[in-house]
Amino acid sequence: MNVATTEATYNFAKKFSTYKDFYIKHNDLVFSKLGLGTFNKEPYKEENYVFHYIEGVKQAVKSGINLIDTASNYRYGQSEKEIGIALKELLDEKAVTREELIICSKGGFIQLDFPFPKNPYVWIDENILNANLATKEDIELDQHCMSADFIEWSCKKSLENMGVDCFDIYYLHNPEMQLQKLGTKTFLKKVESIFKRFEKMADMGLIKYYGVAVWNAFINEKGSAEHINLEDLVKVAQKVGGENHRFKYVQTPFNIAKTSIYTMLTQSVRGEDCTLLQAAHRLNIGVISSSSLLQMNLFKKSFKAETGYLLDPNMILENDIQLALHFCRSTPGIISSLFASKAPVHIKKNLEITKLKSAARANYDLMYRV
Repeated sequence: MNVATTEATYNFAKKFSTYKDFYIKHNDLVFSKLGLGTFNKEPYKEENYVFHYIEGVKQAVKSGINLIDTASNYRYGQSEKEIGIALKELLDEKAVTREELIICSKGGFIQLDFPFPKNPYVWIDENILNANLATKEDIELDQHCMSADFIEWSCKKSLENMGVDCFDIYYLHNPEMQLQKLGTKTFLKKVESIFKRFEKMADMGLIKYYGVAVWNAFINEKGSAEHINLEDLVKVAQKVGGENHRFKYVQTPFNIAKTSIYTMLTQSVRGEDCTLLQAAHRLNIGVISSSSLLQMNLFKKSFKAETGYLLDPNMILENDIQLALHFCRSTPGIISSLFASKAPVHIKKNLEITKLKSAARANYDLMYRV
């Protein structure tokens, strides 16, 4: 089984002069504090298929990133396939080994195919319902499916797309989409069936660890329609996998404009209210943050001068994109923060922030008063 290992990820980090500050160990893996994401909104638009991520992935890895994140539905599977091409080229060049990279994908959304099928409803019937991977009741809004059989099928398809044997982390993708329809009790039973399958998939060598990747579940206030308490998920994992369960990671949005996981008491652990980051620490769950640049919506006006000074008092960084990424990588409690970029030149420029140490904790906390 080819997966990331402690020794290999540590050796990857040591190739770069900044390894003592830009890399962090969690469980038995060493992560780069920035990871490459491959989400692009509105996948049905033709413009999403006139570019590719291949050179961007290669540049990211050669610049020090060893965390690569995608999902089965990103650009109807094209993102996964392009990562697969990039990985093969990197391995053929001997620029990296598989064991040095932490490769992640997600299942839950119905991925369809590229080119887009003439009738997506027929595609769902033929590929999912008629194949007994799920029932109509498992599918929400013709786009999201929470059946264990579908999730396993989706994982295997993603592995094939990417040309790898095993995912280091595999996420259940945005399960909160079905929370309101199912109600909390039935929802958690559905999660239990999927976590049980994840444990079996780990035993089969398809995945090393599993997690949950969400959009609203951890950033909305308690009582909101899509709110999930992390402790409930951990209890489910303990029930199906025991104390050595493989539920180890969550992925959730965090950026300079959306700081809920650091500031809001959206969670409770053993009856005590806390932030998501505090809950994750107490429950031994690693946090990977997404949407570091808020799909570039952070930059409609320039950041305040005070923001730049607190994050970068020596004025080394050149633009607000770098500041936004530096903010995320400096956040205590986050293992790695994802950003998406297609152009190698932009990736190289963004990763110049690795020349800086993380912002001092005192300066970082002052950011919330600016």
